[in-house]
Amino acid sequence: MKNKYYFYVDVANKVLGAIREGKNSVFLSLDLNLSEKTWQIKPNKLVLSHEISIDVEQLESICSSKNKIFIFQNNQLKPIEVRSDGYYKLVPTTSAPTLEINGIKMHRSKDIDPLTDAKLKTELVVKTGDQVLDTCGGLGYSAIFALKAGAKKVISTEKSRSVITIRNCNPWLEKYADERLELIKADICHEIDQFESNRFNSVIHDPPRFTSASGDLYGEKFYHSLFRVMTSHSKLFHYTGSPNKIKRKDKFIKNTMKRLEQSGFKAICFKDNLQGIYAKKN
Repeated sequence: MKNKYYFYVDVANKVLGAIREGKNSVFLSLDLNLSEKTWQIKPNKLVLSHEISIDVEQLESICSSKNKIFIFQNNQLKPIEVRSDGYYKLVPTTSAPTLEINGIKMHRSKDIDPLTDAKLKTELVVKTGDQVLDTCGGLGYSAIFALKAGAKKVISTEKSRSVITIRNCNPWLEKYADERLELIKADICHEIDQFESNRFNSVIHDPPRFTSASGDLYGEKFYHSLFRVMTSHSKLFHYTGSPNKIKRKDKFIKNTMKRLEQSGFKAICFKDNLQGIYAKKN
């Protein structure tokens, strides 16, 4: 994170307010809420280091872009976004940032922050010494908390190059990752065939919400593959989302649970607070 500074509207406004009030310092986070410290202010600019500062004009430009995070590095200010097969961007929260694709947040953000959500999912299935499979790893928060839970090894897969580009700009994974984490760029539907049977003690399966494009990740064939690579007495958490469907008692959740059962899983239940399914391999 050396010489990388992260700004978004709230941060820029706080600095601008301090400058207008004639203050000589401001206390804030420039690493997306990983830490806070006091930063020096000089006329019309925020001092970032002995040789680096960001001026009022640059700070004001940030304020015109809501729900965007900018990285300031090498005296250049750039939004953390990718325009490819869709529009991907990193979005600020009160804790760790979240990923947004085409205007849809990839982490739960209503009444819960991305870190708490990842922590609760992980605590449900991961124990000390586990070999963990984290599918559709995204920004890596589930992998982080699997490491915190004492996992011996975490393999986290992500197939989207755009998501990986965004993830590589997020300081959270950089801070907490260690040699126990292996990040793989791969489609888990194909990569899972490369894993030996009975390898993983716990699985966090966090696919995108169900669409025609993500349907294989909810299919019985894939569930059979998950079952194969899991050890006896291992645990699975499968995010499903679709809270509106759940409230309507839609068949989507019931059918998903039925496919898991047909693949061999037991003790299957829906966890309302996590919007996903818990299951075990006996």
